[in-house]
Amino acid sequence: MSFSMFVTWVLLGVLAGVLAGVVAKRGGYGLKNDIILGLVGSIGLSWIFRAVGVAPNAGIVAMAFVALIGAAVAITAQRTLRPTERPGETTGTGTVWRWGLSAALTAAVVWMILGPSIQPAATAASVVEDKTYKVTPAAMKVEAGLVTGEVTDMKVIERVEQGSNRVVSPAKLTAHLLLRNSSPDQAVRLVAGKILYIDAQGQPIKLEDMRTEPTLRFATYGTDRLDPGQEATQSLDVDFPAEALKAGKLKEIRLELAYIPSPYHEETVNFVVSIGGQ
Repeated sequence: MSFSMFVTWVLLGVLAGVLAGVVAKRGGYGLKNDIILGLVGSIGLSWIFRAVGVAPNAGIVAMAFVALIGAAVAITAQRTLRPTERPGETTGTGTVWRWGLSAALTAAVVWMILGPSIQPAATAASVVEDKTYKVTPAAMKVEAGLVTGEVTDMKVIERVEQGSNRVVSPAKLTAHLLLRNSSPDQAVRLVAGKILYIDAQGQPIKLEDMRTEPTLRFATYGTDRLDPGQEATQSLDVDFPAEALKAGKLKEIRLELAYIPSPYHEETVNFVVSIGGQ
């Protein structure tokens, strides 16, 4: 329900109360009580219609009609069921000012229904940009037993609203990861990987609620196996804690790798064959 619709209900209730003393001069309790009855009828019936879901999408014109009916019903019910013996206004002055007030209220109702609706002030579309934090150094060697490699192009990116610097998308760490099986005779199966952000006290910096712990998923041509000398590459795009963006807070980024080594065998099998019965 809009504010203009509610004001229309009120105006129609007052209008019905003012006109009641002109249309039905006898049986009323005076202008004040007629207006109260009109307000009770217009607002009451309109609210009932909205509450019970009758025509929930009805516009202001339809609801204005409902409000007018409600006011008329309330006043008519009073005149019929509990009329008074006091006479209505018979002087010309009283009738004229009632008609004048009715005309003013009618004009106000018409303006509320047909006049231009108040639109909220247009706001300029917000511009979102990437804010990049440089990671120094941007590349690091990886040495984890049989598995070696490097992490390159490390940087932290968050999306912010231009001007206000309001964070639209939380920070993420992006990088390229290359892993290599440096063993000459063992294969390795990559099991899991995890990234930890360590503070100056050597403690992990926790991510905010509802954010995902940064883990790695390995794939080498559809498998997690690395034979001797084989490499696997992966692009990293993982959540980064906002707390780690504070000056002096982040000391190191830790990469934890879990893998299973196994002996690597190469065997040669020769098949003696002939072609075409030769």
